[in-house]
Amino acid sequence: MHPTKLDHVALRVSEPRRAAAALLARLPFRIIEETDEFVLVGRRPELGKVTLFRAPDAPREPGQLLHVAIGIPCATATTTVLLDRGLVVRLVPGERDGDIDLDHVALRVPDPLASVRAWLDLGFEPASRVGAIERVRLGDALVELHPGAPPASDRPLLDHLGLLVESFDDARASAIAEGLVVRKVVDAENSRALFLAGPDGVEVELVEHKPSFALA
Repeated sequence: MHPTKLDHVALRVSEPRRAAAALLARLPFRIIEETDEFVLVGRRPELGKVTLFRAPDAPREPGQLLHVAIGIPCATATTTVLLDRGLVVRLVPGERDGDIDLDHVALRVPDPLASVRAWLDLGFEPASRVGAIERVRLGDALVELHPGAPPASDRPLLDHLGLLVESFDDARASAIAEGLVVRKVVDAENSRALFLAGPDGVEVELVEHKPSFALA
């Protein structure tokens, strides 16, 4: 299915507009799209974004999510932002010649090596290990796999990870051929996507942007 980059991280929060404002107060982000259900924020549509869904059963529980990190080219130290109860966003030093973009998502998993294999099967590439933390890469962004037993939750903060693909049709054909569980298909105004049951209970969205998305 060949995803090309980590397109967005989707989170469930009590008040999406308030959470978005907390990010916009610290970053030169803008609201790319807003509906009654979610607020999508980012630097530009083609860069990594954060989707903030309204959670009617908020506050949510961290579950496997430790934090989301956004890379800041001019930063020299890490700053922590608490967007909602238990929801940690870290602003970390990024590539100096890059742009403000998603840097990594940190997950707590019981078997990091098994998780690595599952993410590689979805098209990620191996990345260097840091201590006990296994890592995989997609484009310039990482998924960090921290060893541990995440508390069971049916109300997790993390809704899904969105992976950009060049062709929705090819991605769907590959998912079916590989026997992956397709949970739903969405044909929206600016994108087409299918949602899969991913590693360690993380839902994964394979999304193709329509030409209109670049104008958002």
